[in-house]
Amino acid sequence: MLNLLFIVLLSYLVGSIPISIIISKIVRGIDIRDHGSGNAGGSNVFRVLGWKLGVLTILLDATKGAVAVVLIARLYFGSFPFPNQTPFDDFTLVQILAGLSTVIGHIWTIFAGFRGGKGIATALGFLITIITVDMLLAVGIFIIVVSLSRYISLGSITAAVSIPVIMIVRENVFNVDVIGYHTVLPFSIFIAFLIIYTHRTNIGRLIKGAENKISLTKKTKI
Repeated sequence: MLNLLFIVLLSYLVGSIPISIIISKIVRGIDIRDHGSGNAGGSNVFRVLGWKLGVLTILLDATKGAVAVVLIARLYFGSFPFPNQTPFDDFTLVQILAGLSTVIGHIWTIFAGFRGGKGIATALGFLITIITVDMLLAVGIFIIVVSLSRYISLGSITAAVSIPVIMIVRENVFNVDVIGYHTVLPFSIFIAFLIIYTHRTNIGRLIKGAENKISLTKKTKI
């Protein structure tokens, strides 16, 4: 039990590393949360500091989720402390818990007053190691929505909601055997609701038509 708690805590701390804040302070000497949308995530870095730093932030945030699943989870040893009724082995279930902990750490980072990002990139890095095909399809949906609307928030919300939908369609309509379907599906639904919650202010602005669109060339003046 203590070993599992250690992995969850370490994953949370890795997820808590505020990449966007670190980059904005190093590059421009600012706290990214004081500019743009006020969000400590890649989309706001994209908007305020340009697409190159925005993409770098997103990749590093995604790496946090992947590190938890691929590396930190390997620190687990022994048997699972609870009855495992899932189709996954104990180690894979530990990977899911580690990945989820990084997402929570990214959103509520202990290193920045519990004011972090919105979890999309970190969730991507975590889930793509477990449900690769479904996540690649969700990334495609994100790219299409953002390309057409120029709203990163809309693309993020749509992609998050599409993940459980894609899993359901692949498993039940196309009869694809999605490994661990009945276990990953509840996790993906939880993450979708978590992403919707973290984007609640964006949803309000989208409804009012007040959400900021992105530009590949224009930066916010600081």
